[in-house]
Amino acid sequence: MPTVLNYPGVYIEELPSAVRTITGVPTSIAAFVGRAWKGPVDTPVTVNSLADYERTFGGLWTGSSMSYAIAQFFANGGGQAIVVRVVNRTDSAATAAATTKFAITGGTKLEALYPGSWGNNLQLTVDTTTNPDLPADSGRFHLTVLDSPDRKEDLVKRGGSGATESFLNVSITTTSPRYLLRVLAEQSKLVRVQDGLAANVGGSAPSGNATVTNTAPNAGRDGSDLQTDDVKGVEGSGTGIYALRRADLFNLLCLPPPTIETDHNTAIWSDAATFCKQERAVLLVDAVRTWDVAGAASAVVAAPFSNIAAKSYAALYFPRLRMPDPLAENVLTDFVPCGVVAGVIARTDTERGVWKAPAGIEASVGGVFGTSVNGLQTTLIDADSGTLNPLAVNVIRDVPGVGPVVWGARTMDGRDLLASQWKYLPVRRTALYIEESLYRGTQWVVFEPNDEPLWAQIRLNVGAFMHGLFRQGAFQGTTPRDAYLVKCDRETTTQDDINRGVVNILVGFAPLKPAEFVVLKIQQLAGQIQA
Repeated sequence: MPTVLNYPGVYIEELPSAVRTITGVPTSIAAFVGRAWKGPVDTPVTVNSLADYERTFGGLWTGSSMSYAIAQFFANGGGQAIVVRVVNRTDSAATAAATTKFAITGGTKLEALYPGSWGNNLQLTVDTTTNPDLPADSGRFHLTVLDSPDRKEDLVKRGGSGATESFLNVSITTTSPRYLLRVLAEQSKLVRVQDGLAANVGGSAPSGNATVTNTAPNAGRDGSDLQTDDVKGVEGSGTGIYALRRADLFNLLCLPPPTIETDHNTAIWSDAATFCKQERAVLLVDAVRTWDVAGAASAVVAAPFSNIAAKSYAALYFPRLRMPDPLAENVLTDFVPCGVVAGVIARTDTERGVWKAPAGIEASVGGVFGTSVNGLQTTLIDADSGTLNPLAVNVIRDVPGVGPVVWGARTMDGRDLLASQWKYLPVRRTALYIEESLYRGTQWVVFEPNDEPLWAQIRLNVGAFMHGLFRQGAFQGTTPRDAYLVKCDRETTTQDDINRGVVNILVGFAPLKPAEFVVLKIQQLAGQIQA
């Protein structure tokens, strides 16, 4: 009510509404963890295009299968990715001494901003021809940084971006508004003052124009090959896949192997699937490079695949895809399918919804060399699919007249023998979508008075969200009663629950399941037979 009613007349006040709209979360943000040419380490970075990736991580690189997977993700319909670059943590040369140092004046040294051999390609130019009208500040100068100069033939193989940064009228005087350490820390994507922001820049100003060479040309190294444990990381340290805990949301997790020619140690998939369960995401598991149909069939029923605890949060795709490699004169190369499949899933979500199985003739694969003989590492026929599908291996096949398509939509819990309720990938992903949306959309409930008025608001808002999905065709049933339920009342929340500060909300839905098998029954009519 108004604070004071002190005169006869009409008073107006606005009352709070019970409507609190629940917005559905994105469903196809793909996270990639692996090796990149450059960029921040163990830090989730959001990219919205391949150009975004190139600016931060250096683009395609023959030493990084992740760079190809990300390019294939965007090429097949992906819209947003989160990238975590990892390095070899067991090779001290790749971590502690992986910076490239440049002496530009006196005691002032610069180093590559990120670890890796990419820093060996940097070139710095100092120009002391500055504006004479500016304060001297112990001598101002211009600094230009060039990434990968004079390496046009190597840029495509080693990931150099060719980017140039110019910093005008910088100074080594700490009181200058153009203090070198501060300017580089705020603006440069390539270099920083050695030893970070705590460094004390000193020495005399540059005395002439010069191109600065690397004082330790072999310091920037990538170390030995990336190991599976580097990708997995350490949960307590927030490294590897666990760096994604600092990301707001991701729905799909891709772990491309260290290089195109290698595979992950298959033990990583169990930990990664458990991590996806905790984060309400789905892991896309890549086929092993040496698998054929028989190898895939025997591997998925044996350890370590059979030991994966969170099987319904993972989906396995076979075989690898044969695509032209733009960094090797378009020679056909076998790539892991996770990036392509993530793109197909994102495209299906956009066109049809998360409840539509990302498989079938609409789930075509772009970029594959388009023949049944050369398009896939292993050519599959109906009998092969009949062997692998009951074992929950999602195959990628060439369909005549359509081309290579994803031809399976099961989780790793989808083996016929297991009879799991989470057999199908769209059912699992629909449930995750509802869970995450309701988790975020009911935060306002916390600390509200736990009684019927609150329960009525919950039923109203959660019911409106579920009814919206029903109208989009996300559930089975012809009426809302058949399709979903939302219950929050004295039956779900007892007096004991209220005393403990608990409100219980029951949400149920009837999921759509894909039509895996189409059976046509054909019969001849006998016609008019005279008895």
